[in-house]
Amino acid sequence: MTSTQGHHGAGPQQAVGAGERRNGFGIAALVLGIVGALLFWTAIGGIALGVLALIFGVLGFRRSRRGVATNGTMSVIGAVLGGLTLVVSSVLLAMGVAVINSDEFKDYQDCIEHANSQSDRQDCARDFDREVDNR
Repeated sequence: MTSTQGHHGAGPQQAVGAGERRNGFGIAALVLGIVGALLFWTAIGGIALGVLALIFGVLGFRRSRRGVATNGTMSVIGAVLGGLTLVVSSVLLAMGVAVINSDEFKDYQDCIEHANSQSDRQDCARDFDREVDNR
């Protein structure tokens, strides 16, 4: 491979010198997307990191299209991971809020508060399961 390979045509390498490449947004998007995907079940991990990965992914992709960065694929993967993480985390959060605000859960909380023994608490849990299953 010669030192001039990859410099033919109007590719991104002509507009950017080796020392001028700024790949930080793409790297940040990928790292945030992966960490967010691993922590999707938490609000901070899923929603906050998902949004950040999506933003950095879009910014990194725009830089790669302008020829200022070389990691457009990394940016896209980070943005996609961030978007998926954001969607899944939002759905889980909405489901959790729906359960907590349900009448069945309020009945369960009342039952637990008035339970005097472990056996009573287990009965509360069985009743809650039955009510949710019948819903």
